[in-house]
Amino acid sequence: MSGTVEYDSGDVELDLPVTVHPLVYLDEGETTTLGRPDIDAYVILPTDGAELVRRLAAGDTPRQAALWYESTYGEEADVAGLIADLGEVGLLRPAARGPVSAMDPAATDQAAKDPSGMNPAGTDSAAGAPAGEGPVRWQRLGKAVFSPPAAAVYALLVAAAITASVLRTDLAPHYRHIFFSDYYTIVELGLFVGQVPLMLLHEAAHALAGRRLGLRTRLSIGRRLYFVVLETRMDGLVVVERGKRYLPMLAGLGTDAVVWSALTLIAAATREPDGSFSALGRVALALAFSTILRMVWQMYFYLRTDVYYLVTTVLGCTDLHGTSVQVTKNRYNRLRGRTDRLVDESVFAPADRKAAQWYSWVMLVGYAVMITSLVLAGLPTAYQFLTGVFGRLTGDPATAELADSATLVALNVIQFGIVGVLAFRARRARKSTLRPLSE
Repeated sequence: MSGTVEYDSGDVELDLPVTVHPLVYLDEGETTTLGRPDIDAYVILPTDGAELVRRLAAGDTPRQAALWYESTYGEEADVAGLIADLGEVGLLRPAARGPVSAMDPAATDQAAKDPSGMNPAGTDSAAGAPAGEGPVRWQRLGKAVFSPPAAAVYALLVAAAITASVLRTDLAPHYRHIFFSDYYTIVELGLFVGQVPLMLLHEAAHALAGRRLGLRTRLSIGRRLYFVVLETRMDGLVVVERGKRYLPMLAGLGTDAVVWSALTLIAAATREPDGSFSALGRVALALAFSTILRMVWQMYFYLRTDVYYLVTTVLGCTDLHGTSVQVTKNRYNRLRGRTDRLVDESVFAPADRKAAQWYSWVMLVGYAVMITSLVLAGLPTAYQFLTGVFGRLTGDPATAELADSATLVALNVIQFGIVGVLAFRARRARKSTLRPLSE
């Protein structure tokens, strides 16, 4: 090999060392995930490719690393292409001309002082704060919220709510609880105002469980089919040991269970003397039932819910949904005889390809069921509902009924407008996913 390779804004000669950012590594059998938690940039490499990156991080020139690879594995490596790919995702420092390695006294001193445990030389370490930075914010709070004593309190709360619901069946979840008022607008606004902080609490649980491990988490708004959802980004979870990933993934569902329990117990504790529910109790039960619905929605794992990420982690997959979508497209193109549009499935991770053979059908059936239920049940129900509302608008309703109907229509128009805007923005600004780098 000879010449130079370009990445980012600079050129690096193959006979000069490249400068690798402080990286974390997670070896998982035949593949290794590596990257930078400080910017949430990660790639998946074959184990031998990750070893090549370690050589570069340790101070080898690209040419020296290529010779080492050939002598160790008996074949040539495209080191120039590897460097270009690493630079493209921000794992290299293009402006520098020397390695950050254990041979550099300054780097060695920095590693000794780094409280996060990340080694600037690129050796193995747990995910955490990037070199030179302290722990992430709210890490101590995350450890306290998910401590064993706290878990015991949560378990007692859930057990108490279940017991109360069994003893007094009117506390058990029921759709009638939704209608805590005779006015539709009050019901919809009440559920919206009440559920938004509860959804934020769900996502905050994910974030705190991630920050407990030293991950930098972010909250965003997304879309699943025709649903608007809040999402917690925990990209750094990919370099956390698999056994430690489950709590951040299930923290939201666990929080929902605790929320349902607290709301149920509030309704039980605020009964009127005659045994009926107070206004506060009726609102609490309405929010409790809608919380149960959100928990059930998480079971639709083909929509990439919390359960989806749990399933993919158990199966050892990296992008099961994306692989399944492409497998489905390939099947469709084969049926049409469009072999020119087939994508080579060997580029996907082996675990993803294996699971996609059945998950792609689950995903397809799931979407079909949801769309069918929308057409056969959701739309007719909405039609009947709206005709009743518009009937009140065009007739001679009381002022309160008129305001109720007009406000309800406006709220639903805004809701579906948000879904449309998110879908449009996602189509225009679709981000390309990180692909495994070639050997």
